[in-house]
Amino acid sequence: MKLYDVPRNTYVRIVDPDVGVPVGAFGLNVGEVIKFGHIDGMYSYCTNLDGNTVHAKAWTEVEIVDPPSDTRSEGK
Repeated sequence: MKLYDVPRNTYVRIVDPDVGVPVGAFGLNVGEVIKFGHIDGMYSYCTNLDGNTVHAKAWTEVEIVDPPSDTRSEGK
């Protein structure tokens, strides 16, 4: 599933080996779980499990996963 097809505020796992981010942004890896916020132009507004803002390409291939059970996922 493409990231642009994911409902807002959904946890997803990156499955695209060619995940791209803007220059100077936090990097992302295959298998990493992020919380999708929304699409913002070519990229997305998401947070990683440490609460950092990350920006995957809008067309990144992902799979929807259950929310993690630890509190790090809420940026605390």
